[in-house]
Amino acid sequence: MADERVHAYGDDALGEHDAVALAALVRSGEVSPAELATAAAARAERVDAALAPVAFAAYGRPYGVDGGHGGPSAGADTPLYGVPSYLKDNTDLRGMPTGQGSSAFRAKPARRTAGFAEQFLGTGLSVLGKTRLPEFGLNASTEFAAARPVRNPWRTSHSPGASSGGAAALVAAGVVPIAHANDGGGSIRIPAACCGLVGLKPTRGRTVPNAQGRRLPVDLVTDGVLTRSVRDTAAFFAAAERHHRNLALPPLGLVEGPGTRRLRIGLVVDSPTATTDAPTRAVVEETAARLAALGHRVTEVRLPFGEEFSRDFVLYWGYIAFLIAATGRLVVDPGFRASRLDGLTTGLRRLFHREFARVPGVVRRLRAAERTYAELFRTQDAILSPVLAHVAPPIGHLSPNVAFDELIERLTRYVAFTPVNNVTGGPAIALPAGASPDGLPIGVHLSAAHGEERLLLELAFALEADRPWRRIQD
Repeated sequence: MADERVHAYGDDALGEHDAVALAALVRSGEVSPAELATAAAARAERVDAALAPVAFAAYGRPYGVDGGHGGPSAGADTPLYGVPSYLKDNTDLRGMPTGQGSSAFRAKPARRTAGFAEQFLGTGLSVLGKTRLPEFGLNASTEFAAARPVRNPWRTSHSPGASSGGAAALVAAGVVPIAHANDGGGSIRIPAACCGLVGLKPTRGRTVPNAQGRRLPVDLVTDGVLTRSVRDTAAFFAAAERHHRNLALPPLGLVEGPGTRRLRIGLVVDSPTATTDAPTRAVVEETAARLAALGHRVTEVRLPFGEEFSRDFVLYWGYIAFLIAATGRLVVDPGFRASRLDGLTTGLRRLFHREFARVPGVVRRLRAAERTYAELFRTQDAILSPVLAHVAPPIGHLSPNVAFDELIERLTRYVAFTPVNNVTGGPAIALPAGASPDGLPIGVHLSAAHGEERLLLELAFALEADRPWRRIQD
């Protein structure tokens, strides 16, 4: 396939607007939700051959527009009413199939809507379909054993990240301004970094908890969105809080711009388990200089999570793969066939079988990591780091068909920063701060104490105002 940049921007109802602007146009009567849905569907069809981001399309009857697909219509007073979007294909929406990115079972229409999907619809967003993810969201690239991969709109020879790769490709290509993503090891922040987007992983419990994650000894997964502007991310979480408010966390409300506090920001350039490549290092160090110029105190710090943490996380990932393979027939589909699982899922499952005796200790240490994380923020207000240790790799580098031991080594070197926030439950945001010499987006990662999403959004607004993000259409 030719290596090209692909986007869907054009002279239609969507224009180049973000979600907040589109919702304002709907409220003023200048455009209807149906017109926006039609324009987004046409854009999706234009990029499908190049990017392959959509798992299931409901363009004829979008969910949430006039009760389409049997779903309720959100009230016109909801903040994002009428803005078209997509759900990730690991989240149930009644009447739409949930495929989990796997050929190990037959995807069938869901009988009920997941709690977070109800919260998502409660913001006013309409759903045009489901986005593709790697099998069960276990990989950091949206690639498959026997199906075409999702490709990066900035360079189609490269990965869009994962597991929310389909969502990232759609938003980055301009099909929709906002799409659902969730994050169990970096799956919001990784594709945000690869595709030049904003991706906030909220504090554990900020959004409606994921039903599967709640049953695990360490709940890794939180839900959110991918967007092209900080204000869209802020608007979504403010609207979502109207639907579900976790009283154990400080209220978030609507963040509308940079904060006024001067903050203590710790700088981490290399992970204890990976050396950051030169283009990524340059972007992170430049961002540190920009934050210092904005008046913040930036000092180098070390992360207290080393190789043992990385090994523990991989084995816990293996435990999750084991549960999928062992219980899939019961909780996924009666036709589930473990023999159809891809090489990564199968390899992780075998890793668990070899080392299952370590799991109790792994769980104990991962649970204790939350306290270690909290200690970091006694002396720092935020931590700045890379999202990933190197730029988005070419398609094939992280394919599930790569030999398992080599693939795990590649993944460990690549995904060297994001899992800490999943294990500990702390919030983190990926921001599109720069690019490699050949034009691939590079993201930076800001982490904060539990419940401090407002601080992260204020920092994000400040960086966006200081230097607006690159646009794929320019």
